[in-house]
Amino acid sequence: MSPAPGDYVYFKSQVPLHKIFIENKQWRYYDFGPKTVPPLICIPGIAGTTDVYYKQIMSLSMKGYRVISVDVPHVWSHHEWAHAFEKFLDTLSIYHVHLYGTSLGGFLALVFAQHRPRRVKSLVLSNAFLETHKFAASMPWSSVVNWTPSFLLKRYILSGIRDGPHEPFIADSVDFVVAQVETLTREDLSSRLKLNVNVASVGPLLLSDSFITIMDTNDYCAIPQQLKDQVSERFPGASQAILKTGGDFPFLSRSDEVNLYLQLHLRRVGVEAQPDKVQDSLEDGGGDDTSNYDNPSGHGESGATDDPQQPEPMGPSGASNGNLQPEYTGPSDHSLNASFLRRETGSMKVLDSLIHYRASFIYRHIVAVQHCKSIKI
Repeated sequence: MSPAPGDYVYFKSQVPLHKIFIENKQWRYYDFGPKTVPPLICIPGIAGTTDVYYKQIMSLSMKGYRVISVDVPHVWSHHEWAHAFEKFLDTLSIYHVHLYGTSLGGFLALVFAQHRPRRVKSLVLSNAFLETHKFAASMPWSSVVNWTPSFLLKRYILSGIRDGPHEPFIADSVDFVVAQVETLTREDLSSRLKLNVNVASVGPLLLSDSFITIMDTNDYCAIPQQLKDQVSERFPGASQAILKTGGDFPFLSRSDEVNLYLQLHLRRVGVEAQPDKVQDSLEDGGGDDTSNYDNPSGHGESGATDDPQQPEPMGPSGASNGNLQPEYTGPSDHSLNASFLRRETGSMKVLDSLIHYRASFIYRHIVAVQHCKSIKI
């Protein structure tokens, strides 16, 4: 297995991974950026994890946006997903959200927007689909997926990723996702496959097309083109962000373009970045404030999540007491720390110096070669 990318290693050293149990479901997530900014929540596909959006978290949070990346917990139906996701938002005291979903994550974002239209302010859909009938037909053994060994589930999921030569940046993204798939348990894989093949379709949304961005790739993608076309036909007034290449994981392979489109989308739907709050919140202790910017009572439509009747979570030590406070598995700061900002600036200066030195060396070499050629021996 190839080593992890350097920027990912650095990301892991700076950004805390949170784990929280809600109604016996474990949520793994990253939450970065000023807490006073309405969050962009990233939902991955079958093969993705909360880590696959690390490039979006690093880039957008530095610009003053709040980005949350989640893992899909063990849910077995679309209704259960909508209920569990709402409870997750209530626990974090978040009411209004902007959702960015890729592949299955795009479908789940649409499902939630249909079930809880008042909470979803905008959508970014990447290689998404509106119905699961085609996937159900192609997986006749879905009824026994719960008892299928992990290695067979991984083989099935990875078979959807195109083999053969890739452009380097696409090959790197595939390697990264394959490594993430290896970290998933049998329950992770089987629940996601169930969500992908349970026959369902997305009905009409109350959300206006002007608050939707469709971000697709023009090259190979595991999602059939017919299903992607249905999304564009359903939302004719949505903004189109077309990437020439990028494969199944453009958020990794074309992260600069994806981040730019996400930033443009957030600006268009009225989300204002607060870059001045990034460093302020870090110096104040990492920005642990999870106060609700839209719902001061701290409760969602379904009420409080600290119900004493809530089932006791069966998790690691420290989580079995029913406390819904996140478990930190990284640095104590909830966002980028001030030293990170200083190191980033210093690193860029060093990089600029190296590039300038290298360019000067190449130029002198070319001049010397041309001078030697002009000498007649």
